[in-house]
Amino acid sequence: MSVIQTIRDKAAWLVFGLIALSLIGFLLMDAFVGRSRFFGGNSTVIGTADGQKMQIEQFDLLVKEQEDQYSAKGYPVNDMISQNIKEGVWKEFVEESVLNGIYKKLAMEVSDKEMNDLLVGQNAIPEIRQSFTDPKTGIFDAQAAAQTINQLRSLYVGKKKSDKNYEEARRFFEEGIPQIIKNRLKEKYLALLTVSTYIPRWMANKLSADNSLMTSISYVDVPYTTIPDSAVKVSDDEIRSYVDRRKDQFKQQESRSIAYVSFDASPTAADSAAIRQQLINLKQEFSTTTDVSAFLARNGTEIPYSETYVPKAKIEYGPKDSLTALAKGAVYGPYLDGGNFVLAKLVDEKEMPDSVKARHILVALTDPATGQPVEDSLAKKKIDSVQNLIEHGARFDSLAAKLSADQSSRAKGGELGWFAQGKMVAEFNSFCFAGKKGDKKIIKSQYGYHLVEIEDQKQFEPAYEIAQFAKKIDASQETDQNANGLANQFAGESLNRKAFDQHVRDQKLQRLLAPEIAPIASSIPGLGTSRQLVRWAYQASIEDVSEPTPVGEKYVVAMLTEINKEGTMSVAKAAPLVEPILRKQKKGELIDKKIAAPQTLEAVASATGQSVRQVDSINFASPYIPNLGQEPLVIGAVFNKAWQGKSVSPLINGNGGVFVFKPGPVFARANSSGTPEQVRSNLEQMQASMVQRTVFETLVKTADVKDNRANFF
Repeated sequence: MSVIQTIRDKAAWLVFGLIALSLIGFLLMDAFVGRSRFFGGNSTVIGTADGQKMQIEQFDLLVKEQEDQYSAKGYPVNDMISQNIKEGVWKEFVEESVLNGIYKKLAMEVSDKEMNDLLVGQNAIPEIRQSFTDPKTGIFDAQAAAQTINQLRSLYVGKKKSDKNYEEARRFFEEGIPQIIKNRLKEKYLALLTVSTYIPRWMANKLSADNSLMTSISYVDVPYTTIPDSAVKVSDDEIRSYVDRRKDQFKQQESRSIAYVSFDASPTAADSAAIRQQLINLKQEFSTTTDVSAFLARNGTEIPYSETYVPKAKIEYGPKDSLTALAKGAVYGPYLDGGNFVLAKLVDEKEMPDSVKARHILVALTDPATGQPVEDSLAKKKIDSVQNLIEHGARFDSLAAKLSADQSSRAKGGELGWFAQGKMVAEFNSFCFAGKKGDKKIIKSQYGYHLVEIEDQKQFEPAYEIAQFAKKIDASQETDQNANGLANQFAGESLNRKAFDQHVRDQKLQRLLAPEIAPIASSIPGLGTSRQLVRWAYQASIEDVSEPTPVGEKYVVAMLTEINKEGTMSVAKAAPLVEPILRKQKKGELIDKKIAAPQTLEAVASATGQSVRQVDSINFASPYIPNLGQEPLVIGAVFNKAWQGKSVSPLINGNGGVFVFKPGPVFARANSSGTPEQVRSNLEQMQASMVQRTVFETLVKTADVKDNRANFF
């Protein structure tokens, strides 16, 4: 014991020192990895573009806003959609950063007058114009648009967050207006580039004239395939020299490549049967329950319950003939629908119109003149007074013309015309389709109080309220564990390339490849969404083997096969692209030597074992030759004036072989060029193409952009 105590006493300083060093190392590591809490730095910067920084908090907020918009529209925000949203947010940030700098230099802005025109003027944006255009007359109601915008402005400026329409006002002024300004600035900038792009009229005239040229030729084609691949050799030095002379064509982004095997964890037949039996066991209870919502909430369902009536023609799920033939309260199923087993219960059935004609008088909860809110009790009292006047003989249309806050229907005596199911707000819609002709009722909606009269209904048909109890067919725990166990066993025994490949052969597994996975990729081609596996690939070394990773309904074990750094492709990477080109060139040289100096097409055909052929209707505007494919070099030579009138052309090494041809007469198609409209169209197309492809895209591509997204996701 005394020896141990002595060691403890004398080595205490060493123990404390090691602990201190470990803590310092931990803090330093935390400072330089992930989202740093120490030393400041750029650890929370997801990327930069032309000096503008995007913080991760800002990026996350923008992504969440768009995901919320998807969810609000009923779209499921899965991994793929989430990744597309992230990619869109990033591209928009890069583009905005570049363009905002240009706008600032050019002192470009959107004036108040211009903004007013975009909101309520003759050039109102499509979204506003569509919302405030009478579908019958096609007339845009600028006054109604201005009134609505003023109401939203009042809510937003007054920060009346308690008002149910405040969130709509906030989105309009914080998201909608900035987007309108951004779109308008971009539109103006592109217009500026377009009108400042000069293309001589003679060029457009020549393009139009050249594109109209036609000819025919006699030719001999000696395919490269007449020379066996074994007759030519391509060395690594030749490939390297080819790439070095064309580095811009062989740029590569950072990427990783993997080989992988997968172990199926999808539901078995037994799993499917078990889910089906669950529904069979609950079918009686579902049939007898009087509280459908409570039953579905208690047992869980993949399909939410909507207490709405749907005509048979609009039922888009299940065997609707069988469902609509059920007695009230009866249950059909279970049946297979997509990836679910479903029980469907006919809750109710009633005759409902396909269309309704109605009119209304609206007392708004916002004063249209001032934009100020109106107390609910005052609005209710006013609509009650209107109802009382009508009950005592006042004309509905006269009161609507004088009192209704709905500008679009006011001038027509409150008439809304005919509308189909679902076209009005929920409260309004329910009354109009559940009521009967002649009914009048006060309805409250988000807009205020409506006095509604059902004027007519037509095309009555049965409508059905159907509740669906759906269970997803998932793999059982046993199935999942079996697949996971096999994957773990494979990974544990395959610690390097040799062992990985050996076990693939022994177990007769399919070895698949996923090449060039980008750092920010969320999915792997041929495999599916797995950000976890992508992150592993960027942390692993060559020939490392991963732990089993769940991807969809399988477990994947991967091996890192390739690391590609940003820059010029290596010889090995470029070889599959370059070797066919060089091999074709060498074959062309051998064919050229065989032909030597051609005197006639017949002599060329005799020397090469080919035949003389004819092709008509060759067009200068198209690089395609019938029965030969894309041959732009041949087309260019055919229309070269230097070879017109010659008995035979020089050798042309094309895409598919070596060509020798005898040109025919060149002529222009009738009515194909020279009209002012065509020349003007050519000019506009050339300008637009130059702006979009050459100028605008280049600004974004050449921007100083640093993408750190892979460090955060």
